[in-house]
Amino acid sequence: MTEMDEQTRQFLESQGAGELGDRMGIEFTKLSPEHSIARMPAEGNRQPVGLVHGGAYCVIGESLGSVSANIHAVPLGKYAVGVDINATHTRSIREGWVNADCRAVHLGRSMCVHEIVCTDDDGKRLSTIRITNFLKDR
Repeated sequence: MTEMDEQTRQFLESQGAGELGDRMGIEFTKLSPEHSIARMPAEGNRQPVGLVHGGAYCVIGESLGSVSANIHAVPLGKYAVGVDINATHTRSIREGWVNADCRAVHLGRSMCVHEIVCTDDDGKRLSTIRITNFLKDR
């Protein structure tokens, strides 16, 4: 497991990040509404030809974007649900780690938009994901 900041540790202990993320080996290191970071191993997330599956990029992107949106939503008395995800895969890897950096594009009272850039261990871009979350009243 990678090093994580205290806010991330507290959030994951109280809320968790979901069964799918656990199954895929996603490791969160920083979580906030504005900026979140995680990584995911290539091993166990490959398609039959040996490349990381395109859906795996979507999973790490949606996981980061949804958790970030929910951290924003809770103080507003709301929770976030994904309503749109878009991904453009520009390269892939066979081994190593997919590193994901999530940045807020818009943090509103009814909607959040995040962009997630996935890179390999050398910093080369693998995929760009955008997720929109609707904030619903509790």
